[in-house]
Amino acid sequence: MISRISSASVLCMALLLVGTFPAESGNDIEQQRSCTHCGMDRKAYGYSRMLVKYADGSQSGVCSLHCAVTEMNTHPDKKITTMQVADRNNQDLLEAPSAFWITGGRKRGVMTGTPTWAFATQEAAVQFIHDHGGTLSTWENILAAARKEAVR
Repeated sequence: MISRISSASVLCMALLLVGTFPAESGNDIEQQRSCTHCGMDRKAYGYSRMLVKYADGSQSGVCSLHCAVTEMNTHPDKKITTMQVADRNNQDLLEAPSAFWITGGRKRGVMTGTPTWAFATQEAAVQFIHDHGGTLSTWENILAAARKEAVR
């Protein structure tokens, strides 16, 4: 009897603790449903959303790379520790610099004239190019192009 009670207590405590940790992939939408800069629904644009995390523990959820650049320009003094982007196919967050990026193609972009998409695997990126066009690019080139477009 005591072991059943303590097992149930441990399970309840564990479930309570899970709710106290910050959001990870997927839960970021519940915590920040609207884009910090344009107000777009981050769930509707889950495939292009980004999450910018800062050294001070704050974070900003945005709908797109364009709004991530706006976020960086709005807070140039804040140190970014992590920048995550959604995989275009499954919407899981991954580190933006390690994603396989596509620029251009026939799929309309989000908040930009030049579409940019991120993928967790090179195979998925190549398949997207086959299906929709575009070219493989690096994070550095994608970010530079987005910064250049933001100042127009």
